[in-house]
Amino acid sequence: LSKVDRWFLYKLKNIYDMESKIRTMTNQEKIAADQLMRCKSLGFSDIQIAKLVDNTELEIRKLRMEYGIRPIVKQIDTVAAEFPAKTNYLYCTYSCDHLGQELDAQHGYDIAFDEHGIMVLGNGAYRIGSSVEFDWCAVSASRTLRTQGFRSIMVNYNPETVSTDYDECDRLYFEELSFER
Repeated sequence: LSKVDRWFLYKLKNIYDMESKIRTMTNQEKIAADQLMRCKSLGFSDIQIAKLVDNTELEIRKLRMEYGIRPIVKQIDTVAAEFPAKTNYLYCTYSCDHLGQELDAQHGYDIAFDEHGIMVLGNGAYRIGSSVEFDWCAVSASRTLRTQGFRSIMVNYNPETVSTDYDECDRLYFEELSFER
């Protein structure tokens, strides 16, 4: 009827069903680790879960940390799995088989964390009159760090900026800037 593939409809139904299940819980009930893990893997933020159970984002975060539920870093496959991707495009996810375990590049993470660098915060969404200036600042900061011998780590959730070009930084996280991250 809608011509939307059933696969997508089932995915949306899973989200709806979990929201309905969590919404019936009270503030006094502690969300079980497997339920919280399922919520996170479906894309619920800590603040969304907190609102559903009439709690605070800080309490949900505390519970998540207690359960050892932390996101892992994955690499965006820019070559459609034709061969191993070597890009520095990264993102954090709760959708994996290794959450709650000690992780390294061989077990869960797509990259190793054996290098240090300086973080540059990107400009995020375009806004008339400010985006170009913020993007220029982020790119200039990254380039300056490299000329000074430092590795640059860019965090920016807007893929349509110069600061998110492959060769403008050493690592690029397509991530929102929020308390949860």
